[in-house]
Amino acid sequence: MAVGSPAPDFSLPSTEGGEFHLAAHRGRWVVVYFYPKDMTPGCTTEACEFRDVSGELAAMGAVVVGISADPLSRHQKFREKHGLNFPLLSDSDHTVAQAYGAFGEKSFMGKKRLGILRTTCLIDPEGKVARVWKNVKAQGHAAQVVAALRQLLAQR
Repeated sequence: MAVGSPAPDFSLPSTEGGEFHLAAHRGRWVVVYFYPKDMTPGCTTEACEFRDVSGELAAMGAVVVGISADPLSRHQKFREKHGLNFPLLSDSDHTVAQAYGAFGEKSFMGKKRLGILRTTCLIDPEGKVARVWKNVKAQGHAAQVVAALRQLLAQR
């Protein structure tokens, strides 16, 4: 995905009920972050950091959504356990992750397998890709997204 290209549209089941439709958020900034699995250390760190900056992002006109292949029931437990204040979406067949380049081969403890790659995409109010982060390090990433959005807003 190239900066400036249209963000692939999608609709996915949401922990907030029904479907989250990206197109319904046109006119706002959207932070779409892909993460491997609920309840794991890195994913918990990343989710909690996005929880902690979600007010700041909202003040800049942005919404946050987290996407993994986990089912909504697991997402709901994860959300409740950590007080997450943004929707988690279930991409069980990896269609959206593939469209965003967030699915592929990864190594864990010496074993290679296919899975969701920790990736974040910042989508501008016109529905175009404004920034992409690949191979994200969970700790400190939410602050990077806030800083990038602040910089992009200053340039407008």
